Amino acid sequence: MADSIKERYVVGYALAEKKQNSFIQPSLIEHSRRRGIDLIKLDPAKSLLEQGNLDCVIHKLYDVVWKENLSQFREKCPRVPVVDSPEAIERLHNRVSMLEVITQLTFPVSESERFGVPKQVVVMDENVLSRDGALGELEFPVIAKPLDADGSAKSHKMFLIYDQEGMKILKAPIVLQEFVNHGGVIFKVYVVGDYVKCVKRRSLPDISEEKIGTSKGSLPFSQISNLTATQEEKNKEYGEDRSLEKVEMPPSRFLEELAKAMRRSMGLNLFNFDVIRDARDGDRYLIIDINYFPGYAKMPCYEPVLTDFFWDMISNLTAQEEKNKEYGEDRSLEKVEMPPTSFLEELAKAMRKSMGLNLFNFDVIRDARDASRYLVIDINYFPGYAKMPSYEPVLTEFFWDMVTKKNHV
Repeated sequence: MADSIKERYVVGYALAEKKQNSFIQPSLIEHSRRRGIDLIKLDPAKSLLEQGNLDCVIHKLYDVVWKENLSQFREKCPRVPVVDSPEAIERLHNRVSMLEVITQLTFPVSESERFGVPKQVVVMDENVLSRDGALGELEFPVIAKPLDADGSAKSHKMFLIYDQEGMKILKAPIVLQEFVNHGGVIFKVYVVGDYVKCVKRRSLPDISEEKIGTSKGSLPFSQISNLTATQEEKNKEYGEDRSLEKVEMPPSRFLEELAKAMRRSMGLNLFNFDVIRDARDGDRYLIIDINYFPGYAKMPCYEPVLTDFFWDMISNLTAQEEKNKEYGEDRSLEKVEMPPTSFLEELAKAMRKSMGLNLFNFDVIRDARDASRYLVIDINYFPGYAKMPSYEPVLTEFFWDMVTKKNHV
């Protein structure tokens, strides 16, 4: 099959050694090869422009040299997909800004399922930890997490704190998060572009009122290590455990819409998020953590999922290049400055309101005698949207907005 593929594509990867060893498995390399995709290791210290013709770049490195290297590559090769933007990834390195993403989401959900984040406070001053008011409105027990979530060993040192005495072991800056009973089950939701996979996993057990009254101090709980396991062991670890069989999954549609909204808000393609179901309200779900480029090798059937994602990234690029050739978006126009986005948005909004139309385009020219003067020369109803980059998700979102508005009238 591989021999029949005439054109081959290259996906370059820049990963830390541990991540590379777990993610770049022979099975993934072979699966991608059969689809005409070659995975090559990139040298982070060497210019990407000197490492062959790349059709896509995936990465999980954060040092200054790599960021500068990647920035230069994106400037010189703006059409090559880079998964993902370092600026977007950076938001997940802080446990406050990480969960702010969730509080800012707006997307249609059913009347039954609701989502949110646990209550939490941030303590920046170590002296405050010894005071009674450190918890703010929270009550014991709480989960203590380092503010930084950069993947380091330190960032995974978490504790279950039962009382004020347990606070003494903590170091600022620290995030104190309410502990919510959730049936001892966590739902790990993997996102790979449009693909969403949820698996069940064991979590901290519920804490009864009796235990709250008798437990003292703190209880450390470590990050679950990445195991090089057989598929049977993987299945047991990631949800196909007989004791978890009766645990009901969150509705697929709900998770898919949530993942889609998060992906759009964060500008990320590769991440997972941890969800718990509030034991006090079975329709309330809390997002407690978001991780960039998680351990996909632990996910069942990760090879075809990731290969399909690589292919989508590349095929979207090649398809767009064909559209660009056909519809005039050539390199000679790259240096032409666009009209201000805010100006066009306000103009479009006013036109839409005045005309009472939702689907149209208009042609604008900039007066060569006065660069701040724009002339609208034509307006068309229901234009050729298939020529517009990424028209599919844009139109789908529009259809969804129309339907949900109708249902809420």
